[in-house]
Amino acid sequence: MTTNKDPQDKEPGKAEQATRNGGSSGVGIMKRLRRSASATEHNLSSLRNRKSTQNLFDQHGNPIDLRQYRKVLDKDENGNGTNGSEKKLRYRRTQSVTRAEEISNKEEKQRRAQPGRPIHRPRDSLFSWSSGFTNFSGLVNWGFLLLCIGGLRLGLENLLKYGIRINPLDWFFFISGHNEGEGHNALILSIYSLVHISLCLAVEKGLAMEIIAEGLGLFIQIVNIVVLVCLPVVTIHLKGHAFSLMGASTVCFFYSVLFLKLWSYVQTNMWCRQTYYQKNPRERRPSITLAELKKGVLHGGEEDEDVSKLVQYPDNLTYKDLLYFLCAPTLCYELNFPRTSRVRKRFLLKRLLEVVIGVNVVMALFQQWIIPSVRNSLIPFSNMDVALATERLLKLALPNHLCWLCFFYLMFHSFLNAVGELLNFADRNFYCDWWNANNIDTFWRTWNMPVHRWCVRHLYIPVVQMGYSSRQASTIVFLFSAVFHEYLVSVPLQIYKIWAFMGMMGQIPLSAISKSIEKKYGPRMGNIIVWASIILGQPLCIMAYYHDYVVQHFKNSLNGTDYSS
Repeated sequence: MTTNKDPQDKEPGKAEQATRNGGSSGVGIMKRLRRSASATEHNLSSLRNRKSTQNLFDQHGNPIDLRQYRKVLDKDENGNGTNGSEKKLRYRRTQSVTRAEEISNKEEKQRRAQPGRPIHRPRDSLFSWSSGFTNFSGLVNWGFLLLCIGGLRLGLENLLKYGIRINPLDWFFFISGHNEGEGHNALILSIYSLVHISLCLAVEKGLAMEIIAEGLGLFIQIVNIVVLVCLPVVTIHLKGHAFSLMGASTVCFFYSVLFLKLWSYVQTNMWCRQTYYQKNPRERRPSITLAELKKGVLHGGEEDEDVSKLVQYPDNLTYKDLLYFLCAPTLCYELNFPRTSRVRKRFLLKRLLEVVIGVNVVMALFQQWIIPSVRNSLIPFSNMDVALATERLLKLALPNHLCWLCFFYLMFHSFLNAVGELLNFADRNFYCDWWNANNIDTFWRTWNMPVHRWCVRHLYIPVVQMGYSSRQASTIVFLFSAVFHEYLVSVPLQIYKIWAFMGMMGQIPLSAISKSIEKKYGPRMGNIIVWASIILGQPLCIMAYYHDYVVQHFKNSLNGTDYSS
């Protein structure tokens, strides 16, 4: 009687040979396991998932070690490993897609070859996202034309209702304050600013020469610029009747710009002073010989004659340098501004013509369109007639927005470029593409670059370096901006309200809302929110201030007043 021996007992190397033989060894394993009374797995995939060899014996009672056959078990029935199986599956899918495209192309060619002259093919409608169509320039032109027609209708309605109100002589009286105020108080107050400018420069020279202590010098500078910005508030409050509206507005704007510029001047010189004394400690240095002086030891060796020499601290502390900075179209002070090599006369002439024409366009829009609309909004706004006040708001939105766009181009492109060209100031990045802003935060970072750079350099970064978070620093920046917006409106009008302040502080939650809408509905919807806030927010603020201004200054004249619609 012949006894069947286990191949593993006969030849110990058989297991290794089985792992090299692939699929045929797998079949042998299955035969052995099927003859085993304890085996419940009936295919390779079941054995592959088995984690223990307990109670797994062959027909002779000998235990079977699956670890010796792991390479065989890791292969599928076709002799491919599991990783190879996945790759082959992906390859088959790729082949199937390619094959499907080939079949579709062949079917298309066969269909087109038919004598019935086929004209249809699989296509999506253009308004479907799956179509991939993006050229809607014709619709943009249609929208622009429709907007022009609507604006033309409103302009024609204004002319038929009020007639031609434009009078350049009234512009001259308004700008010069001919019928308002007493004397030339705005001009005198502007000239007086030279006192604060001279004091600032004198203190900086004293600090550089170590005549004034660092702490005392900074205290004097802080008091100087705080008094500077508060001077128009006190003067206009005490002698408001002596200032015209245009004169008071000009003084407040001039002193606000001067405040920001002197802040930057003081802080930048402080940074230069700290760096200067780090490189040159405040102690007596050994003297140098005349030969060393000729070799340029003080200036770090030989200098390139082709490279212009940069101004170093404290050589910048001169009236010429400070006055150039005060006239330059920037709020951030530097010791060496980028300069152009020449003045482009044609470019300068174009910008000056734009300034002249732009001022006339803005004044004409104010006189012809905005003033009647604002006056007619007084009664509905006072009576809190929401429907009629909303109609006045929407009616005022278009001319106000046109004036705002003209003012933006007039100030940030024409005027600042003209000043930069006259002063050979090379950095002309006065604005970025704010019209593409997808949220309020981006808009405020791009529409007024001189103010944005000042806020980042002299307020945001120092506050963050003091240990505050970026969100807290941003809130402080908006708070600072809100105070100055209210300063520029309330002080000239002599009505101390908080509408401009609340409008600026409201930009913080509005920024969060616009970012949420941008994230949820896409950048286009976020851009719509930005434009809506610009178009509707400003006329609402104008109506509120006009109402308060008239009620406070002309209260006795309002009795029995009625305005036509």
